[in-house]
Amino acid sequence: MGVYLQGSLFDQADTAVLGPLRGVRRTGLRDGAWIDQLTGWLRGADDLFVRLAADVPWKAERRRMYDRTVDVPRLLAFYGADDTLPHPVLTEARDALSAYYAAELGEPFTTAGLCYYRDGRDSVAWHGDRTGRGSTEDTMVAILSVGAPRDLLLRPRSGGETVRRPLGHGDLIVMGGSCQRTWEHAIPKTSRTTGPRISIQFRPTGVG
Repeated sequence: MGVYLQGSLFDQADTAVLGPLRGVRRTGLRDGAWIDQLTGWLRGADDLFVRLAADVPWKAERRRMYDRTVDVPRLLAFYGADDTLPHPVLTEARDALSAYYAAELGEPFTTAGLCYYRDGRDSVAWHGDRTGRGSTEDTMVAILSVGAPRDLLLRPRSGGETVRRPLGHGDLIVMGGSCQRTWEHAIPKTSRTTGPRISIQFRPTGVG
């Protein structure tokens, strides 16, 4: 799959390397939700993007929506708890996150879902990861972004102000507390010229 990515001027590492997690900063949200962020956690993120874009067995899916079947506006891949992740640094990232959040989460991150946003026309609609235990229990979803920045939007399900966070080039965001139950998140379409992005979502077992 041929791609063109405008690389970051601030990340010229030749290989993908994780930094320390001690720089994570938390923002409290309403209703017991919170987000943690760390800009540029992964150096060499553009190199990782190119490798994932070429090596991951991406799938184009179609889903039923109301009275018709439509194309899902992004490419997808999923790695279960027993699957080998497509790059060693993703295994390192999952293990580092599991260790860092062990006291709060009480269990490791085990699965990885990947989304490939090819351009500004690709998106994901408002949703919470409420399949399985995420619908009834506090949990965490950690997202590592590589490729061009795209805005992640979050809004409270009960109504209120939308929170906007640009993510790309190795940035990390972790949604925790009640975030999946009481908030929704989305990657909206954009008419601005933008390059491709891949997000890697780490989740505990039974959260989807």
